[in-house]
Amino acid sequence: MKKITLTLIALLFIGSLSTSAQHSVARDWNEQLLSAIRSDYSRPTMHARNLFHSSVIMYDAWAIFDAQAETVFLGKTFGGFNCPFNGIATPADVDAARHEIISYAMYRLLSHRFALSPGGQSTLNLFSDLLASYGYDSSFTSTDYSTGSYAALGNYLGAQMIAFGLQDNSNEQNGFANEFYTPSNEPMIMQLGFYTDTYDLADPNRWQPLAFDTFVDQSGNVFPASTPPFLSAEWGKVTPFALTSDDLDILNDGFDCYVYNDPGAPAYIQNSIGNGIDDPYKWNYSLVASWSSHLDPDDPTMIDISPASLGNIDFNTLPQTFEDYKAFYDYMDGGDPGAGRPLNPVTNLPYTPQIVKRGDYARILAEFWADGPQSETPPGHWFTILNYVSDHPLLEKRFGGQGPILSDLEWDVKCYLALGGAMHDLAVDIWGIKGYYDTVRPVSAIRYMASKGQSSDSSLSSFDPHGLPLIPGRIELIETGDALAGSNDENVGKIKIFAWRGPDYINDPDTDIAHVGWILGTRWWPYQRPTFVSPPFAGYLSGHSGFSRAAAEMMGLMTGSPYFPGGMGIFDADQNEFLVFEEGPTQNIELQWATYTDASDQCSLSRIWGGIHPPIDDIRGRMIGYKVGHEAYDLAVDYFNGTLSVETPDDNLLATKLYPIPFNNTLTISSNYNGQMAVNIYSVDGKEVFQQHINKLTNSVSVETKSLPNGFYFVKLLNENNTVISVKKVIKN
Repeated sequence: MKKITLTLIALLFIGSLSTSAQHSVARDWNEQLLSAIRSDYSRPTMHARNLFHSSVIMYDAWAIFDAQAETVFLGKTFGGFNCPFNGIATPADVDAARHEIISYAMYRLLSHRFALSPGGQSTLNLFSDLLASYGYDSSFTSTDYSTGSYAALGNYLGAQMIAFGLQDNSNEQNGFANEFYTPSNEPMIMQLGFYTDTYDLADPNRWQPLAFDTFVDQSGNVFPASTPPFLSAEWGKVTPFALTSDDLDILNDGFDCYVYNDPGAPAYIQNSIGNGIDDPYKWNYSLVASWSSHLDPDDPTMIDISPASLGNIDFNTLPQTFEDYKAFYDYMDGGDPGAGRPLNPVTNLPYTPQIVKRGDYARILAEFWADGPQSETPPGHWFTILNYVSDHPLLEKRFGGQGPILSDLEWDVKCYLALGGAMHDLAVDIWGIKGYYDTVRPVSAIRYMASKGQSSDSSLSSFDPHGLPLIPGRIELIETGDALAGSNDENVGKIKIFAWRGPDYINDPDTDIAHVGWILGTRWWPYQRPTFVSPPFAGYLSGHSGFSRAAAEMMGLMTGSPYFPGGMGIFDADQNEFLVFEEGPTQNIELQWATYTDASDQCSLSRIWGGIHPPIDDIRGRMIGYKVGHEAYDLAVDYFNGTLSVETPDDNLLATKLYPIPFNNTLTISSNYNGQMAVNIYSVDGKEVFQQHINKLTNSVSVETKSLPNGFYFVKLLNENNTVISVKKVIKN
């Protein structure tokens, strides 16, 4: 059986318990979650949610004992769900308490979320094994943390997140099923050897289900005789992290669709009376067919895939108009205008060119970013990249690239919360858009247009306003004498496409290559397995483009540098080992990226070469990913710094500061508010341990706190009307 290479510089730790001292407890549990995702159904929306919810409880378990940070969920009302917390005694060993809380919380949450996973009992056993490896008892199920039990607090936190998930509009209790969505088109039969000259769609702008004798999802799970439904058509309703109502529109397309950051309608098919290539719809989907011609290792075209020649796209230059799109994407040769970078800024040396076959590069790119067949899905893929970066010896764990070097645990919980929030928000945002606009995939659009004919010249045969545009060397009419004409010229006048020939030409994926050649347009395939073909949800917008851009922005913000450590990230694709559903590549190849956004942009292009998305799905996905990534980062930092906005009687009160932190015997209060003020100090178990009323007449005032023992406290400041001015966490040394 063909070996599947899944190493990104020893990036993945599939099934590993990872209890080494070099990793934090948060990292251990994150690796367990990623392993469980690879054994579960391929559901990017649900797993973005799993990654976010798990990140929240791990972060909160750390934050309750931090003098500055605020929790997201514990003791808060999050997304309308109240998670009470009455406090717990300050631990003698904070690290041990955090370890215990995180472990029990994660064990409870993950055991619940993966109870029905196709990974079965083996997945649950891995969770139990990790818990036991720490010396913890899985049979301890109490949630009564009033006894001072950190295990009980972990159980409580896990139980509260489970309860939250059952009311966050994901419809988890009903298997995440859609409640209202129904497809506009009948399924297309994808049985090998089954073709028809007519691929009528009730609406060629709408998504079409695909029917399989056997469907195998992106994670390798088999579904006999299946027509997969639209995954998460109503996901826009799910409670997000940083998305706000300011960016939300509730639109109706037979049911209420929750759409954040509405990108506007995609390109819909036009009734072309001139050259069909001038129709943005036909240009978008025919470009996908054109790029399919690049997927052949016998193609002599050689390209440099190093950072010296690829990448370095300025976000502000992404196309906006149809003319911009045509200038941005190379219709005939593939790729974008990225010119690369002359120097590695870390080594100050030029990047070394890597000249490879375009046919190998495009095929590797399509499979690597597709994440199959052992997929942690796109959001999980970026968590593996984060973990790789975190392990890099050249990385200094200074959040945002500034301040002190953080412990492994603090670095991990902060990075996981920020990245998890971005991935979850992106799923809510993009799938809300997918559900509303409900657009067609290339396999349906290309076969539909090919069955109609050509739309370039009404004086030629097979003209139809919905036909494919004729492109010499790529999309042509079959003529008498053509190898595809048929024994009785039955195919003369039909459309042929110069493209990857598809799974019809692969008997043994360990030895066979489909190659590129002229095929009937109605037999066009994406570069995917015949048991998968396309993801079971609408195309517009691209989840891969959105996830990757949001994550890439987040990675640069979290590390303080847009560059991978050392100025380059690398993935190895071994000769004749990496490709799964056909032989290849023909040589050892490294995917190389200077920056996180370079990697993201290559991911976006991979979905075009893979036959999954046209450019219109890609670019607007990148744009929303950029916005979502920055907004999730900003909110996460507010939690880390304890600077979330609080309701105050006047905006100038938000300038309130407490210092020094940590303080000794004197705590100074600085704010623009002058007048009567109550200073109340509470221990972390919720008990009031100090109260003093002061008349603040100057910019700052100090209170003596000699009687307080060392430890963590909450300070609540109230004005003379008992309105809260500020609540902040402090520590006394």
